Amino acid sequence: MKKWQTTTLGDICDIINGRNQKEVLDTNGAYPVYGSAGNLMGLANKYICEAGTVIIGRKGNISTPHFITEKFWNVDTAFGIYPKNEVMLPRFNYYQCLNIDFASRNKGTTIPSLVKSDLITIVVSYPTDLKEQQQIVEKLDTAFDLIDRAKANIEKNIHNAKELFQSKLNQVFSEKGEGWEEKKLADFYLIKHGYAFDGKLFEISENKDLPIVLTPGNYHENGGLYFTKKNTKRTHAKYPLDFLFDAGDLTVVMTDLSSKMKILGLPAIIESCNILHNQRIGKFISKGNDEHFDKKFLYYFLKSKKYLNNIKLTATGTMVKHTAPGRILDNKINFPSSLDQQKEIVSQLDQLSAQTELLQQKYQQKLANLEELKKSILEKAFKGQLN
Repeated sequence: MKKWQTTTLGDICDIINGRNQKEVLDTNGAYPVYGSAGNLMGLANKYICEAGTVIIGRKGNISTPHFITEKFWNVDTAFGIYPKNEVMLPRFNYYQCLNIDFASRNKGTTIPSLVKSDLITIVVSYPTDLKEQQQIVEKLDTAFDLIDRAKANIEKNIHNAKELFQSKLNQVFSEKGEGWEEKKLADFYLIKHGYAFDGKLFEISENKDLPIVLTPGNYHENGGLYFTKKNTKRTHAKYPLDFLFDAGDLTVVMTDLSSKMKILGLPAIIESCNILHNQRIGKFISKGNDEHFDKKFLYYFLKSKKYLNNIKLTATGTMVKHTAPGRILDNKINFPSSLDQQKEIVSQLDQLSAQTELLQQKYQQKLANLEELKKSILEKAFKGQLN
C-alpha cells in the first residue's frame, strides 16, 4: 500500500449545486437533465457538471450515488460531486462516494435531505498515486460487474416466479366455462372509506396495547400486509368503534405514494382485531348477496393483472396516485357459481402462492448477500486491502 492521504470531501471535491431546469429545457438539447435518483428528466441546451461527475440527491434519494459519463444539468434537488485539481480520478471518486454512508447524514424529517455544509466535512482517504487509484478502479469495476450480472440473473428469476403466478391468476380469471358467471363487483359490494385519524397522534411504538393504524405503507407489493418497527404506526387517540377492523375483513389500498403504482389497488385480509381503518384504505362491505362468494377467491382476483391494469389506467394524480371505490367496483369478475369449485381454486392458488413466496425469499436473500459482498469489497478497497 503506497501513500494514502486523509482529508475532507470538501477539500478534495467540488460539491456542485443543481438549479431549476425550466429555462434550459430543450427537446433538441445536447445535455441530459438528471434528477436526484439519477433519472433522466429531459434535455438541456446548457450543462452544469462535467462528464465523470457523481450525482447524489440533495432531497429524496440521498443514499445512492450515480456516476454520469457525460456533461449534464443537475436539478435543484441534486448535488454533483467532482474531484478538484486532478488529484483524484472521477471513477475513483464514484467508488469513494459509494463507500460513504450518506443516509446517516439525513437532515430531513419527512423528506430525506442532505446539506452542503455537512457534506464538505466528510472524512475520506485516497492514494496520492493516480496509478494506484486506477488499479483499484479496475479491480472494483471487474468485481462489481460480476456482482451486477449475478444480481440481474436473480432479479430475472424473481420476475419469472411472479409471472408464473400471474399467468395462473390470468388463466383463472379469464375462465368462462360452464357454470361460470361474469358480474361487476358493484353487484355484490360497497367499499367503505376509512377514518381521518390525526397523524399528529401517531407514534412508532411496540406497545401492543395501542391499536395499529393501517396505512398504505403496510401493504406489500405482492398483496397482503407486513409490519416492521419503521412502518407500524399506533395511536392513543379516541376513535369510533366501527373503524376497528374485524379479523377476516377484506381491504384495498386506494393511495400509492409512488407514481409507479406498485401497491395501488392491492388487497389484504385483516388477521388481527387490533387494527384501525384509516383513510385511503377501502373496506369491502357486502350488499347481503355475496353468499356464493369465497372471500379468498375475491382476494386473488384483486391481485390479478386483469384487475390491476384497469386500476392503473383509471388512476388519478401525478406523483401520488389514487383510485376510488367506484373505479374498483366497476371491474368485472369471472367466477364459478359453485362455492366448492371456488374453494378448490383458492386451495390451488394458496399452494402456488406459498411456493412463489418461498422462491422470492430465497432470491431476495441472495440479493442481500451480494449487496453485503459489495460493501465488504468497498471497505477493503478503501483500507488498501484489495489483492
